[in-house]
Amino acid sequence: MSETPAGTPAHGQEAPSVWVQRWAHLIPSGGTVLDVACGAGRHLRWLAGRGHPVTGVDRDAQAVAALQDLGEIVVADIENGPWPFAGRCFAAVVVTNYLWRPLLPTLIDSVAPGGILLYETFAAGNETVGRPRNPDFLLRPGELLEATRPALRVVAYEDGYAEPPPRFIQRLAAVREASSGPQVYRLA
Repeated sequence: MSETPAGTPAHGQEAPSVWVQRWAHLIPSGGTVLDVACGAGRHLRWLAGRGHPVTGVDRDAQAVAALQDLGEIVVADIENGPWPFAGRCFAAVVVTNYLWRPLLPTLIDSVAPGGILLYETFAAGNETVGRPRNPDFLLRPGELLEATRPALRVVAYEDGYAEPPPRFIQRLAAVREASSGPQVYRLA
């Protein structure tokens, strides 16, 4: 068992991503949120606390064991097995610190009309400051923008260096227009 340094929250108890916090106001009220590769559930806990029904998926049964009371928790290997949510859409799809390129179209298709994709993960350049270093797990410049067009409307995007901790990331908030036509989105 590893020790957590004094003053550091236990794994899964860390604060949610500032990006997710900043753009969560665009999640339709009471809308169900899917957290992909949810791990120990920092975003699930926070979003459930904001009144959203939550669904989480991760391949690590031990990591998600304590999340069962929060909502629908699915243990699945989404890289080597079938997508466990075929035909379902969510008011929000949240992805942080995870990249499996073949899944990008499925994630985009899982955003319901009026819903939002909140995505934040490591980008090219990260190999100079830490892990991951493997280019298979680092977004190429502009990759999230390219992946979401034309299906989603990008309302916010960042690509570059961030700290603490030092890292290169891409962040995106993109909405699927509601069938009622273009909408106005309040920037945080």
